Amino acid sequence: MFDYILLFVVALAAIMAIVQENLYKSIVILGFESFSLAAIYHFLLATDVAATQAILGSALIPGLFIVALYKTTKGRDE
Repeated sequence: MFDYILLFVVALAAIMAIVQENLYKSIVILGFESFSLAAIYHFLLATDVAATQAILGSALIPGLFIVALYKTTKGRDE
């Protein structure tokens, strides 16, 4: 039953990330979606995939997206 709740959370987070106007909020939502996917992988007993998804999808990739977005929009605010 908890697997279906996590699948719903993943689908809802994907939709929220698409319709979000603020790109920083969209990146945070995508990180939350990746963490939910890591939890699904963990419940499916794929712990190595879950660990990789948690590290890369929840921390590293959103961090790189935030840095890239910051560097590309730094000159526009002035």
